[in-house]
Amino acid sequence: MRTLMTLLLSMTALAQPRVNLMEEAGKANLPSQRLGVDDLIAVSVYDAPELTRTVRVETDGAIHLPLLKNGIPASGLFPGKLESSIVAALKDEQILVDPVVKVTVVEYHSRPIAVMGAVKKPLTFQAIGVVTLLDALAYAEGLTNDAGTQILLTRENRIERISVKRLIKDADPEVNYTLHGGEEIRVPEAGKIFVVGNVKKPGAFPIRNAGDESVLRMIAISEGLTPYSAKIAYVYRRDGEGAKKEIPIELDKIMQRKSPDVALEVDDVLYIPDNKTRRATMTTLDRIAMFGASTGSGLLIWH
Repeated sequence: MRTLMTLLLSMTALAQPRVNLMEEAGKANLPSQRLGVDDLIAVSVYDAPELTRTVRVETDGAIHLPLLKNGIPASGLFPGKLESSIVAALKDEQILVDPVVKVTVVEYHSRPIAVMGAVKKPLTFQAIGVVTLLDALAYAEGLTNDAGTQILLTRENRIERISVKRLIKDADPEVNYTLHGGEEIRVPEAGKIFVVGNVKKPGAFPIRNAGDESVLRMIAISEGLTPYSAKIAYVYRRDGEGAKKEIPIELDKIMQRKSPDVALEVDDVLYIPDNKTRRATMTTLDRIAMFGASTGSGLLIWH
């Protein structure tokens, strides 16, 4: 029965065009890496087109070819080693006497790298060839303006904290790790300080050097005070238990350098109220000035 099956396979092979192994290899010229579950590979068996096909590494880590009773372990093997395993299986089950097998990788799916957080294009891609941490950030089109000072790299159930300055500005090769797949890269957003009220540009401003921020600096970042800002400002801050505190700030004295600047913390809200008395006074004076300007008849003279 084995002999008859082998003869039939040989006749089928003669009746069909021979497989060009170089052509098959050219269809998938991905770098050779260890195979994993869900990777798609092309198996070419010389003069056996019925065995030549694309197969996927299944959840049990094996590939399955027609006529072979058992699957062939593939997960963790390089394509060259898998070729030897397929040759041995075809011989052991007496399918072919002296098979010539070529394995090429069509698609990798077992090496995902996820990049998320404060990047311009969060994505998941496959680690094909040599991929570094900088490569992964480049695939994500770089960091956003809200990015913090650290990158969190999770691999093998461990989290490593990498300084953005050390990786990008200092170009330190020691922290530009080589990635092999299975890593998760998270870029947390920088903490913010919120400035509201009588400033020219209210907003939430990212803080990259915690401990260096102050009332004067945040006023400068928000482009200065408006004409009707109050002399007393307030900082709203939550304590360790989450309770909200209101801290009065003698803004007028700070601006006149009669009082020291006040340090701010991440998530502080700096509120600069309106000086209603001054606004009302200025509004009255403006109305008087407008009234005087409108008396073009010259009957009223203002001193």
